[in-house]
Amino acid sequence: MRVLFTTCPDRSIFQSMVPLAWALRTAGHEVRVASQPRMADTIARSGLTAVPVGRDHNHKRLAGMEPQPGTAARTGLFRPYDVVDHPGRISWEYLKSGYDYHVTWWHKIDSQPMIPDLVSFARHWRPDLVIWEPSVYAGPIAAKAVGARHARLLWSVDVFGVTRSHYLSLKEHQPPDDRGDALAEWLDAHARKYGAAFDEDMITGQATIDQLPDSLRVAADLDYVPMRYVPYGGPATVPRWLWPAAERPRIAITFGITATEAFDGYVVSVPDILDSLADLDIDVVATVAESEQRKLSHVAANTTVVPYVPLQALVPSCSAVVHHAGIGTLATTSLQGVPQLALPLHFDEPALARKLAEQGAGLAMDPSEAKGDTVRQGVLRLLHEPAFRDSARRLRDEMLAMPDPSQVAARLAEY
Repeated sequence: MRVLFTTCPDRSIFQSMVPLAWALRTAGHEVRVASQPRMADTIARSGLTAVPVGRDHNHKRLAGMEPQPGTAARTGLFRPYDVVDHPGRISWEYLKSGYDYHVTWWHKIDSQPMIPDLVSFARHWRPDLVIWEPSVYAGPIAAKAVGARHARLLWSVDVFGVTRSHYLSLKEHQPPDDRGDALAEWLDAHARKYGAAFDEDMITGQATIDQLPDSLRVAADLDYVPMRYVPYGGPATVPRWLWPAAERPRIAITFGITATEAFDGYVVSVPDILDSLADLDIDVVATVAESEQRKLSHVAANTTVVPYVPLQALVPSCSAVVHHAGIGTLATTSLQGVPQLALPLHFDEPALARKLAEQGAGLAMDPSEAKGDTVRQGVLRLLHEPAFRDSARRLRDEMLAMPDPSQVAARLAEY
């Protein structure tokens, strides 16, 4: 079987797709990964075969997607996808205007540069299956163009599927002359260009691979294929200082790669957080991008600051992790049964943090409230209240019971 993966030019999103791509290739299938040209080296370094398609664009410039430091009102999802967090906003006018805006200023910008080349490659290579992440609709367009099966691979909670479900439900009750559907109309135009026609599966997939356990999932009424999250953060080396067991409680602090690679830096004060923990009898390991390390005037004796360390090697030695609630960090920590303090800001992060807190496996805090003293209080609660550890271990066991990528690869081969 030939399997074509497609992804937007976002390193963290691509990395969430790698374990399944590895599993398919290990099972004997041919695998290619298509994205915009600037992703080619990142894809190749994962050991997978890259297919550069289209042209690059500045992802950071997407309208309305950049969080503003210190502005709580800009946190979380944006219209129309914010109805997942705020069901009181569900209305035809709200959802329709949200789709009208983001089809133009997000989905087209991500996909349009890729579509002609991706279809051309698909017609040449003839994939049997196209696996696409939900922000790049070039994937299902290419699948329709060549008659391939296709599936969405989620990198977080399914805000796309849930929002679409609400939209379709409201659309049925609108007058015939007021059922505009910007997303469907755009996809239909491309499908017809390549000899096919729009189907709703171009938005939500013929199947959806979900890497979150039931307790963290936000899902629609769709065909979901559960798959255990497997950490992959790119090429990495385990430093020697991580080999011995920690002699006292270790706290990891990380705010991911998107804040510095796609936006203008962290939205919480790392110096304040580190200073608040400086007098505690703990070891603090903070992964801080080199561009942000310049803001540190000093580093306490109990703190190690590094630009990067493999999270899957660091977390098992930790008693708690402070992070931004990105799915990679949250899922990697959950797999180790470690309590978490989540300071979510952007897009899916508040929903993930809320679900984590609901399970009792950690705490969630608005980043506007994440000052040194409040973070310190949260860390101390995670260290001294056993209920967090117990809940974190239950979440770990739930994740470990999910099918692994090799099992999902076998299912996809029969799909």
